[in-house]
Amino acid sequence: MAPEFARPEEVVSYLGAVQAQEYRLMRWAVGMRTRRPSASAFQEAYDSGRIIRLHLLRGTWQLVTCEDYPWMLSLCADKARRVIEGWMSANHISISDEEYGRIREILVRCAGDKGSVTKEDFAQALAERDIVMDDHRLSYHIRMGELAGVLCSGLLHLMKPTYALVSERIRIGGSQPAADGRLERDEALALLARKYFRSHSPATLEDFIWWTGLNINDCKRGIAALGPELEMVRLNGTDFYLHENARTRGFRKGNMILLPPYDEYLIGYKSRAISLPDAHRHRAHNNSGNFYPIILSDGIVCGNWKPFTDQLSVELFEEADSLSASKPQPGQAPSFPALTGNLTPSPALQQAWDNYRLFLKR
Repeated sequence: MAPEFARPEEVVSYLGAVQAQEYRLMRWAVGMRTRRPSASAFQEAYDSGRIIRLHLLRGTWQLVTCEDYPWMLSLCADKARRVIEGWMSANHISISDEEYGRIREILVRCAGDKGSVTKEDFAQALAERDIVMDDHRLSYHIRMGELAGVLCSGLLHLMKPTYALVSERIRIGGSQPAADGRLERDEALALLARKYFRSHSPATLEDFIWWTGLNINDCKRGIAALGPELEMVRLNGTDFYLHENARTRGFRKGNMILLPPYDEYLIGYKSRAISLPDAHRHRAHNNSGNFYPIILSDGIVCGNWKPFTDQLSVELFEEADSLSASKPQPGQAPSFPALTGNLTPSPALQQAWDNYRLFLKR
């Protein structure tokens, strides 16, 4: 979690993909990992197309870099498409190939004419052609357009996502292995594994499968391709992989961090027991997969915070000073009683809030 990157796109490239469900707070998820967190720096990287937002891993919202976009889309789109088709089936929505083609043509024309459009712009374009479509169905058309390599994120809006044509937003530099940035499948699997374990170590095979949404055989192939880059460490009966270039130094004791919902610190792993006590799991996310803003103290989830207020507002599970007395053994989750309430913030917590507010102003 130590901020070691100069630019927002460096963060996204290092992590491989950044969960981006929460449109406003995805900016903080990236910015907090830079040496000088700046909302305007994130917007510049996003508006320039160096960072792209689309549905990808597990069929959910992700941020990826423009350089990684082609090979990651090629690698992950088929599985993501099947996941989304499963959601459609569960919601009793069926879309024919004819409908996909007809609606996509209208969406492409709308985005091409306006450059950066909202979902409301798409709905208006359909209405002008006497096509009435509910929001849910339109969302599936947009997602499938993303996975077809036609649509991606447009310019950054304050509150709502925008969309644009991939042909207008993605610019692949001459440093790419192939002219269009694509890789052979085995090479792409190895690169995805390298990005994940370098940034998420220590992590398990199950964590990698969860994060990518790919099948177990593909994930094993990616791991095997890294060879000696990965060291296996067995801890409390569980095999963890540790990448040779993973950051293992720079931890500052007494540090507190305000994490956005859906942050990679939690959602990047299938098992979160090391950093999230089971007794407080419901405070970090619910069973439907909705994640909440959380507070870390020395790497352990210890509370919730409210990001859209003028004053620091927190709900702590216990006083931060008690956390050090209940440190878990390696591989074990801490256990401590719940304590809630708005308390006078410690200097570390106030500093974390000040860092977030400064990010918004820059």
